[in-house]
Amino acid sequence: MTDTSQNDPATASAPDTRGPLARFLSDTEIDTRLLGMLGALLLIWGGFHIYGMVFNGFGAFLTPRNLWNLSVQTSSIGIMATGMVLVIITRNIDLSVGSLIGVTGMAMGLLQVQILPPIFGLGNPMIWMTTVVCGVILGGLIGALHGWLIAYRGIPSFIVTLGGLMVWRGMAFLAAGGRTISPVDPTFALLGGGPRGAIGSTGSWIVGIVACLGVLWLIYAGRKSRIAHDFKLRPVWAEGFLAVVGCAAIVGAVMLVNAYPIPKGIIKQMGLAEGTIISHGFAIPVLILITVGIAMTILMTRTRFGRYVFAIGGNPEAASLAGINTKWVTLQVFALMGALTGIAAVIASARLNSATNALGTLDELYVIAAAVIGGTSLAGGVGKIYGAILGALVMQSLQSGMVLIGFDAAVQRIVVGLVLVLAVYLDNLYNKSVK
Repeated sequence: MTDTSQNDPATASAPDTRGPLARFLSDTEIDTRLLGMLGALLLIWGGFHIYGMVFNGFGAFLTPRNLWNLSVQTSSIGIMATGMVLVIITRNIDLSVGSLIGVTGMAMGLLQVQILPPIFGLGNPMIWMTTVVCGVILGGLIGALHGWLIAYRGIPSFIVTLGGLMVWRGMAFLAAGGRTISPVDPTFALLGGGPRGAIGSTGSWIVGIVACLGVLWLIYAGRKSRIAHDFKLRPVWAEGFLAVVGCAAIVGAVMLVNAYPIPKGIIKQMGLAEGTIISHGFAIPVLILITVGIAMTILMTRTRFGRYVFAIGGNPEAASLAGINTKWVTLQVFALMGALTGIAAVIASARLNSATNALGTLDELYVIAAAVIGGTSLAGGVGKIYGAILGALVMQSLQSGMVLIGFDAAVQRIVVGLVLVLAVYLDNLYNKSVK
């Protein structure tokens, strides 16, 4: 793609025959696929809320409590979806992430309940810190093993990770003989969210202010970079619009999470006066998801590794001829996927306050669906981190909404399957339209 200079006289004198909407999208450079996902998300939210109002007499979906819980539920799937983007971009697939959550979660449960307390003593902060580090490392090592089998032994990723799906689920069962390991370390449990696993009203406003300053800095730095490289500038009104919308969305999110108060029973347990109101604020898992999303976006857009990943997905043979060690990059991609799954296992097991061999069952379907819905092409070479996170929110919204209106598990699985097929079909149509 060739960038047009703002001083190009040919561009300046050419008449603009585009419609208002086309000019708006062009000037603001908003991703139309992103708009489509946001529109679908709003339809899902509104549909479930209206359904509840019509058939149950009240709408339970668009409430601070449900939306706060929805953000927590999305966190583990969203974290894994960011890694799945890289896997699919390189023309691979990982079917083992659900089982990998189960085995890493079980390993962490055994560590903090049976192995580490006799060493450090109950309540020692080294217990939860060591557990988290070991869980992420274990996930990374298992992912690296998958990547080695795929890249250096030539076994298709579908077969390796399908085998991993069965092997690691079995290992999770054998590790504790099918028992549930609980309760986990109290500090570790905070990483799963809950009334005490949130940062409160003040902390949320601090995060919101920092995020708004980040939005303004990104717009300013982007404009400065365009000027330095003589690229076409967005109109001032367009950048102002993006700044206002971005900051308004952040402030709205802060107000939403602060509108959900901690239950009175827990306030009483804290020893506070009756009638005291304390907001949840952002849950810790949500902050972890945001951090991972930012880090993965930087990795994919600002580093050599990210460029290598896209190059391999676009044309593996050409990437190899260009001097890229495609095997080593593939191994790194799967190792990263495993490490992110370890982080997701921390959140999932902490949220349940226990480790079970069934942890993460069928999560691989939601993760793959989230990545595809978010615009990652199964043909490889195309994908966005923020799209995968938004896709995870769409998938979790569907599941949460179906639970609220009383659909059983069988219907939920049918809907997930249909959504996945529809997402791939729409992706094919979109790819044809842009060619």
